[in-house]
Amino acid sequence: MITSINNNQIKNIIALNKKARERKAQRLFVVEGIRAVAEVPGELLYQVFYVEGFDSNDDGKSYLKELKDRAKSATIEAVSANVFKSMCDTVTPQGILAVVKMQDFTLDDVLGKGGDKPAHIIILESLQDPGNMGTIIRTAEGAGATGIIMNNTTVDIYSPKVVRSTMGSIFRMPHLVVQDLGKTVKSLENEHGISVYAAHLKGYRNYDEMDFTTPTAFMIGNEGNGLTDEISELATSYLKIPMEGQLESLNASVAASVLMYETSRQRRTRG
Repeated sequence: MITSINNNQIKNIIALNKKARERKAQRLFVVEGIRAVAEVPGELLYQVFYVEGFDSNDDGKSYLKELKDRAKSATIEAVSANVFKSMCDTVTPQGILAVVKMQDFTLDDVLGKGGDKPAHIIILESLQDPGNMGTIIRTAEGAGATGIIMNNTTVDIYSPKVVRSTMGSIFRMPHLVVQDLGKTVKSLENEHGISVYAAHLKGYRNYDEMDFTTPTAFMIGNEGNGLTDEISELATSYLKIPMEGQLESLNASVAASVLMYETSRQRRTRG
């Protein structure tokens, strides 16, 4: 059992929680909580740590046994209560956390190639709020999106707050960070035949008047500034989500959710 906060493994977990550059360099991130750790595919589990006493009852013992059976290559180790608290990003830890390997998705994964439905993609430009990011990832899974593409100035998808808010969807929703978002958008349109839509004040057609049954992507911009002109001008078409009252636009994750579920509805009802 680890009893010192100065243990190198503990120091590394604290760094992984706090620093995006450490997560990127090591290709590892931290997942906390009973349900969250249970969602991690066994082959991605690298290390598991549990608080002293977690295995003192039958539920804790069976949980750890299931983890050992599922993740044969992961190390599983107990730590003292004060050490465990120092490792956690949450205020009320649930007694278990895991260090998890990042997945390597390809553009083909995001396009849904090999699946039975046309591409349904969310493109994010410089989104900054972890809650918005987590909601979009979770909603994308629920709405049947094939994947998410984001530029490298978007909030780190593996930050603790994003990971928690996805409720496990981060492991099932293909995602890709690209260095040149404009080049990627052009490739989607010209090489893959995908219609790329931007929700925009210049949109002249309501979103529910348009056809999303063919390969489709939606661009969602920064919470404060929206899409840059450079990116929005690459859209195949602008669309609008009609507003009542004095609103000009919706929250980024809400707008994305509206568009994803409209796509899902059309594909269900029109075949």
